[in-house]
Amino acid sequence: MSEVAAGEAAGPATNDTSQATEQQEQDQEHKHAQEQDPEHGHERQPEGEVPQEKQPEQEEQQLQQQPGHQASTSNGPVALGPGGFVAPSSYLRARTPSGSAVQTQRHIQEQGTELEQLHLPPQPVSALDREQAEGLRAIREFLKIRTSYDILPLSFRLIVFDTSVLVKKSLSILLQNGIVSAPLWDSESSAFAGLLTTFDYINVIQYYWQNPDAFKEIDKFQVEKAIGVDPIETVSIHPDKPLYEACRRMLVSRARRIPLVATDDETNRDMIISVVTQYRILKFVAVNVKETQMLRKPLSSLNLGTYDDVASAHMDTPVMDVIHMLVKKGISSVPIVDKEGVVLNVFEAVDVITLIKGGIYDDLSLNIGDALLKRSEEFAGIYTCSLDDRLETIFDTIRKSRVHRLVIIDEEYHLKGVLTLSDILEYILLEGEGDEP
Repeated sequence: MSEVAAGEAAGPATNDTSQATEQQEQDQEHKHAQEQDPEHGHERQPEGEVPQEKQPEQEEQQLQQQPGHQASTSNGPVALGPGGFVAPSSYLRARTPSGSAVQTQRHIQEQGTELEQLHLPPQPVSALDREQAEGLRAIREFLKIRTSYDILPLSFRLIVFDTSVLVKKSLSILLQNGIVSAPLWDSESSAFAGLLTTFDYINVIQYYWQNPDAFKEIDKFQVEKAIGVDPIETVSIHPDKPLYEACRRMLVSRARRIPLVATDDETNRDMIISVVTQYRILKFVAVNVKETQMLRKPLSSLNLGTYDDVASAHMDTPVMDVIHMLVKKGISSVPIVDKEGVVLNVFEAVDVITLIKGGIYDDLSLNIGDALLKRSEEFAGIYTCSLDDRLETIFDTIRKSRVHRLVIIDEEYHLKGVLTLSDILEYILLEGEGDEP
């Protein structure tokens, strides 16, 4: 794999191989601490100068040095299934002694409907509502003045696949580098061709699983041909554009990450700079925007998360059934529950990649319980919250740990809903935006 400096075009990988680029951002405005980012291959590098804004990686290092800090979660009910556990965050606020949050929310909604029918004037805005709106406004203003360059590490490695690389080889490279996505490069047109993600492999698996004869030949296909069963993500943004615009584009495309693509002034060709994820953006906000502490309204009072028709499965559910759920609903995880609806674990889209490493697809015939046994020992568990928890403390969780979703449970750990980073990003960008001057 060849290396190029930042600012040079990320050219095509050779046939049936990958290309790793070494980009060095020396600009003093964009020096940042590093951590390994499995979303797109960022590696930890020696510490550089501290920039004006705190970086997520620096904050996490400080937290890990504090006595008693744990990067995962606190003690909770032991998972009955293998490969993970349920553990609510220790730093999420304790539940209030009041009654059921769901019943309270339903009562509020019923009152609002009655008032509307009686044509009574709306209730005055509370101090809590004003504080929440001010916090959201501060976050949006921050995203509008910062660019994607601002959250990039000082030095990192980027894996770029040529569209002619074989499916089997691309999967092997992703696993070797501990990442779950990579930009694609079209060597014929010397242009950015999209982003290869875990969902592309899942779509391919589902399609060819229904066609056994073709499934046997899947490893001989090139990425471009095999992934063609479903359109690949092609949304991108220039790294000089505000983070706010990058977030809006991700919301429109329903993408969880977005490649940064610039144009070479001399050749007028695309340059793939990096990939920015929702997690990295929200952690950047959590570290640098103190107004996240103003988001004190509980989830029960917010239209935030999924609560109706939540997909779930059991330990004895076949893996392929869960894969069908992931594709049909366009989700990245499925909570695993027992017969009483108590959350035991979560099966994630990335777990599918672990099952097919080495080009062996036999493990797709396993049930969920056996499949979770194949998880890495480094798997930290899953993160949970209740309807009484607030975005204030959820942002604190994101600041301290690598969180991609939270399973919403009640006091007996029954499944109530799922809160994803996409939900949080949509809320902070759109909630009350039309009311701003």
